[in-house]
Amino acid sequence: MFKKILIANRGEIACRVIKTARKMGIATVAVHSDADRHALHVQMADEAVRIGPPPANESYIVIDKVMAAIRQTGAEAVHPGYGFLSENPKFAKALEAEGVAFIGPPVGAIEAMGDKITSKKIAQEAGVSTVPGYMGLIADAEEAVTISNQIGYPVMIKASAGGGGKGMRIAWNDEEAREGFQSSKNEAASSFGDDRIFIEKFVTQPRHIEIQVLCDGHGNGVYLGERECSIQRRNQKVIEEAPSPFLDEATRRAMGTQAVALAHAVGYASAGTVEFIVDGDRNFYFLEMNTRLQVEHPVTELITGVDLVEQMIRVAAGEKLSFAQEDVTLTGWAMESRLYAEDPYRGFLPSIGRLTRYRPPVEVAAGPLLESGKWQGDAPAGDWAVRNDTGVYEGGEISMYYDPMIAKLCTWGPDRAQAIEGMRVALDSFEVEGIGHNLPFLSAVMDHPKFVAGDMTTAFIAEEYAGGFEGVSLPDDMLRRIAAASAAMHRVAEIRRTRVSGRMDNHERHVGEDWVVALQGQSHAVTIAADRDGATVHFADGAAMRVTSDWTPGDQLARLEVDGSPLVLKVGKISGGFRIRSRGADLKVHVRTPRQSELAALMPEKLPPDTSKLLLCPMPGLIVKIMVEEGQEVQEGQALCTVEAMKMENILRAERRGVVAKLNAGPGDSLAVDDVIMEFE
Repeated sequence: MFKKILIANRGEIACRVIKTARKMGIATVAVHSDADRHALHVQMADEAVRIGPPPANESYIVIDKVMAAIRQTGAEAVHPGYGFLSENPKFAKALEAEGVAFIGPPVGAIEAMGDKITSKKIAQEAGVSTVPGYMGLIADAEEAVTISNQIGYPVMIKASAGGGGKGMRIAWNDEEAREGFQSSKNEAASSFGDDRIFIEKFVTQPRHIEIQVLCDGHGNGVYLGERECSIQRRNQKVIEEAPSPFLDEATRRAMGTQAVALAHAVGYASAGTVEFIVDGDRNFYFLEMNTRLQVEHPVTELITGVDLVEQMIRVAAGEKLSFAQEDVTLTGWAMESRLYAEDPYRGFLPSIGRLTRYRPPVEVAAGPLLESGKWQGDAPAGDWAVRNDTGVYEGGEISMYYDPMIAKLCTWGPDRAQAIEGMRVALDSFEVEGIGHNLPFLSAVMDHPKFVAGDMTTAFIAEEYAGGFEGVSLPDDMLRRIAAASAAMHRVAEIRRTRVSGRMDNHERHVGEDWVVALQGQSHAVTIAADRDGATVHFADGAAMRVTSDWTPGDQLARLEVDGSPLVLKVGKISGGFRIRSRGADLKVHVRTPRQSELAALMPEKLPPDTSKLLLCPMPGLIVKIMVEEGQEVQEGQALCTVEAMKMENILRAERRGVVAKLNAGPGDSLAVDDVIMEFE
């Protein structure tokens, strides 16, 4: 077995690999750019080597710099993680020439499957069902339009060397095909150093389901069930689960058998993933094979008990798989929610800054999941595991140079319903401040009826949030629970305030029992009957709720029980009440005396400033191109400019017809959130 491995990556995946290496008694080496010199993976590793400036194309994907770090530290093997050099055959060849083991598949498999065009041809020859498309090289945008018409709209324009949603566009007409081709080509060149593009039919109402395979160098291979990855935005996965709520055993077996056969056809050895598009009739089509560890691998680990990173290391060291297909069992259900540094209220655009507060929920190994990673027995009903794979810490900086994902929150339960409930509680318990983040959106999905029913496709976000995410309106029963909890917390805060102010003497001045709780347009008159163990909150219609908690004023996370059911609230202080965040909702909750409530109803509402005649930069980014001029008339939907952030190009369009009055920024300008790009008459 190896004594020292280098992780040629950063962030949460580098931390993930380090954890398993440490468990196996293997020393680790981290590499880092200047932007990551204080990163968590650098702190966790036994050694760390600087490899260059912040941009990935000057550090993490420069093969010579990584090779120099390997020589400097004497690492015997390299784990590439995902992204960066993980599917770069030149890197694998360089390691081979140096006599360093690559913790991944053979070079031939990377070359065959890592290129999407080549992989589709091989899949077709192997008898695997594939999506109709054009696998040849495409010269320019006009040829892309011609091919798109031959295939038939809608089409998917994809980077051949792509991954992670970069270099991908859906086109529904000629204009979008031209525009999408150029944007995909630009993103592919900057992210992968390879601007080749191909086009395939976009399957409508599709589900994205992938098979995890694991092969050794001795001809053995297994599949470890499937993952459903249909909740996506911008072709990038947001929520994954294992198994899929859609597949039956026969389809699972057929997909798994094909996936292993394809892996054997290219001499695959290591962990890999074969991705499929599955239609409503459970017809499945080969999409691509990722010759690396997938971002969403934890959900497979949670339902199988197999440590995929450990298996990759053992295979790279020449060991045989210690189990066969008949030994693989799927136990319970697992969910993964990707926490991104992005603002869901601004169309999921990237956010950067310092994490002024970062408190993930406590990780818990529950039921049959042991530290050894093996299953034993059944978990008790209502039990779940919580796992958080992360690469950041409180006080750390979220950089503009890399992918915006900062954590993967996972839960496991004996069944899907309990895995979802575990995720709801875990998301409510996750505290993040200082940056825009998608926790509210993740919570909203967990409560969405279609998701709960397992009725979703890759168009879920586009269809269910067509106008963008504007927050959550909680149902009346949930609002009542929050109202009762807020009233009880307010009473505790009032007692603390009167004691601190000296208003309580030996006779203990009485804190009122009658209050009015206002939230989400509702008003609840309540009476609080408190005792040593908690409080009973009586509503005007005669209903009552029992509230217990150990919350104290100043705590930013409140764990309560309301009528015997858990309720987790993120709590902030505002004048006359609280800012409460729960289940994706962000509420201003005012708790007032009856008289204060009467007076508050007479106060005029403060209106937000009018920005309808301004184009504001929705994220920190770089202006790549301005498509209009001062004095030009623009139409609704017309492209105005392109902003690049976190390696993604974003085209900003006109919301309505107008005339450009002034350009405040130009190509090459770096802008902050809400900086004015242009003004309209």
